[in-house]
Amino acid sequence: MAILDSKGRLFGKLSLLDLGAALAIVMVIFGIFFYPGTSGSVAQVGSVTEEIEVDVIARGLTVLNPEQFLADLSETTSTKIIVRNQPYGRIDVKAVQPLPRSVAVPQPDGTVLSYPDPRPELDYTVDMLITLGGKAQITEDGPVLAVPVKVGTPIEIDGPNYNFRVSTVAVRILDEDASQEAAPAE
Repeated sequence: MAILDSKGRLFGKLSLLDLGAALAIVMVIFGIFFYPGTSGSVAQVGSVTEEIEVDVIARGLTVLNPEQFLADLSETTSTKIIVRNQPYGRIDVKAVQPLPRSVAVPQPDGTVLSYPDPRPELDYTVDMLITLGGKAQITEDGPVLAVPVKVGTPIEIDGPNYNFRVSTVAVRILDEDASQEAAPAE
């Protein structure tokens, strides 16, 4: 009996193609379970994790009761964020500051004065500055929360009864030594 017959079967029973496919499957399984390689992503290599603060601004957010919404958001300790469609997870809400809505009114002498906007539809909108804080990886390109966060980066804030987009207006890396010095001595 020949080792390889005219149809390419080993000992007349096993095809060489089937043997090659089985060998490839065994090598893949071995590679996955016994040799997983390095853990973590390439972005994590050589990076440092530090505390940061991110100021974001929401303009013209339409809500039924803006004062109640601001009060509820101010009492929130953390919220979920999504940065450039990449979920990051939870981050602390450090401060919520309402911003006034005003209109520029030209005066007869050529000057311009700012007055509260009298339009009734603005009773259902709110402008606010939100300070978010948490840990981020610090790379040579700056802080990374799922993706690099810079001024202008759109962030989506997601909570139990709200979901809206904001724009990043400031990013601060907090110095641990400065925060320890600022703490009152006991």
